[in-house]
Amino acid sequence: MHEQVQEALNKLRPFLLRDGGDVELVEVNDGIVRLRLLGACGSCPSSMITLKAGIERALVSAVPGVREIEQIV
Repeated sequence: MHEQVQEALNKLRPFLLRDGGDVELVEVNDGIVRLRLLGACGSCPSSMITLKAGIERALVSAVPGVREIEQIV
C-alpha cells in the first residue's frame, strides 16, 4: 500500500509545488496515512483544508484500504 500511496501523492505533488509547498509520506499503518506538509503548505492557514478535502479525498479514492489522513508536524 505504501507504494500506491506514494504514486498517488506524486500525481498531486505538481499542484502543491506550484503553490510553494510539498508533501512527505511518513508512514502507512492500518489504512491511516501520516503525512508531513512542507514549504508553504506547512505554514498555510488552509493546510487542513488541503489535507482533508484535497489529499485525503484523492488518496481514499485512488488507493484501496486508505481510510484516513493524519498530519505529522
